[in-house]
Amino acid sequence: MGLKSDLAIKLIAGNANRPLAEAIARRISVYRGERVALAEARVERFNDKEIFVEIYENVRGEDAFIIQPTSNPANDNLMEILIMADALRRSSARRITAVIPYFGYARQDRRTSARTPISAKLVANLITYSGIDRVLTMDLHAGQIQGFFDIPVDNLYAAPVFALDIRHHLKDAGKLCVVSPDVGGVVRARDLAKRIDAGLAIVDKRRERAGEVEEMTLIGDVEGQTCLIVDDICDTAGTLCKAAELLREKGATAVHAYISHGVLSGPAVERVTNSALESLVITDSIEPTDAVRNASNIRVVSIAPMLAQAVLNVGNDTSVSSLFQEETLEPIYEAVYRFE
Repeated sequence: MGLKSDLAIKLIAGNANRPLAEAIARRISVYRGERVALAEARVERFNDKEIFVEIYENVRGEDAFIIQPTSNPANDNLMEILIMADALRRSSARRITAVIPYFGYARQDRRTSARTPISAKLVANLITYSGIDRVLTMDLHAGQIQGFFDIPVDNLYAAPVFALDIRHHLKDAGKLCVVSPDVGGVVRARDLAKRIDAGLAIVDKRRERAGEVEEMTLIGDVEGQTCLIVDDICDTAGTLCKAAELLREKGATAVHAYISHGVLSGPAVERVTNSALESLVITDSIEPTDAVRNASNIRVVSIAPMLAQAVLNVGNDTSVSSLFQEETLEPIYEAVYRFE
């Protein structure tokens, strides 16, 4: 499943998640059987915080992959992508792919009230007009955001990786039930439930304003079951922790959470640590902070193996959809779980 030997690629990392970029490069090195390193470049700021990019390696005629989530600080990290893309385009790169594991502004995918923007569409326009040819991302908040772009978008899913993790860590947990923390996430929860042959429940929440949940109602029976809350983003963790408390009140024997993107801002880590959650599992789409790494009940699963294979498939013009299945990813992650 490696690259054609005559195909040259360049991996360029911004400042948002350098460890993930380095992990992707290491994985590609293993797959290709030769060392693949991040391109020598500098992405710096002038005194007035303007971003400056200089790439020290020749990229003419090569496939370039910019690896950069648009996490906090979202605006700076987005601008890094745009400026790196311009530098690559002006340096005659053959094709530019933006690998954006976490796509910021995705929650602003529609007008929720009068005189509000659709910021996800604006960001899509900026990325397209910067000269990027393709976007590779994971678990978009809303699948229709792919249609905001006039270039190809490959939207990967954390669900197959989560399914492998659940089979490894919760194989003795008894009867499992996947829980969606809101009605909008039912499709995501149903997909994971089908993968692991589990039941399904929904937490219906009433929200008066952003970040505040007024009331929660459980749809489904969770008594005597191990519940797995599944969502794409955990920001302040208020909804997540309240949902976990509700599930325990309704008779769940244990509650775990699987979240694709651990934004975990403000009091989130403290809330999770003191919550009814046995564990919160997130990916490294966003670089974990020291507080996240040190939290007793937060665990990080790497998506580097999956993204590395996706980069290879894109560079080799082969299917990316094969990565939607655990059967494809299991050999890639086998060594990860063997040595845990």
